[in-house]
Amino acid sequence: MLSGRKLALTLVFTGLVALATGVSCRGFFVSPVLQSIAVSPTTVNVGIGQQTTLQVFGTYDDGSRSVVTSGVSWSADPLGVVTIVGTGSATITGVTTGSTTITADAQALTATSAATVIGDVTQIVGSPTSGNVTVGEVPGQAFSFAGTPGPPTYITTGNGGTLTITPDDGFVTCTVSVDENNNPNEVCTAATGFTSPSYALVMTYPSPSGGTTTSNTVTLNVSE
Repeated sequence: MLSGRKLALTLVFTGLVALATGVSCRGFFVSPVLQSIAVSPTTVNVGIGQQTTLQVFGTYDDGSRSVVTSGVSWSADPLGVVTIVGTGSATITGVTTGSTTITADAQALTATSAATVIGDVTQIVGSPTSGNVTVGEVPGQAFSFAGTPGPPTYITTGNGGTLTITPDDGFVTCTVSVDENNNPNEVCTAATGFTSPSYALVMTYPSPSGGTTTSNTVTLNVSE
């Protein structure tokens, strides 16, 4: 039989082993919980037939951050602009010119990236060079922005173009519309409160070699 002192030491040792085992099971080997995700890069340009890679970075409840390598589902809206392959990192391939929002989903958390598929545009020509619109006039003044050599043949904010309106007072707005020849235009209208009799409209589009290709400035004249 164990003496009283030996028995006490044995009980203390057993308790320490049990405590260490419990801490180990509950603390040291518990996987951190995913708290949020982000797609990198958040914006991307890719040419038709070209590829690029998107990654998902996760932030965990222990403060750590790392790439999520599995269990990620990917989708795009609208469809058809790119194809996506991957369950961790994703490879996207440009299919047709345009813009799409790519969404990553991991453990019920979502994050997005904006993708633009660019064409072969080295010059933009706006037409007409000057147009007129009265306040409240519908449908408004239409401008086309032809891209050469293309695609796209006509550039709009719907297929990767960026339209800058100066002055930016919020009273002149432009939306994409298709004309009688099935060509897309930017149709501009004006509202009461406009601050300038003329507005400069500049369409820019990503260049395949980097940077941007800029159109000649077109002018919208506004009257009451």
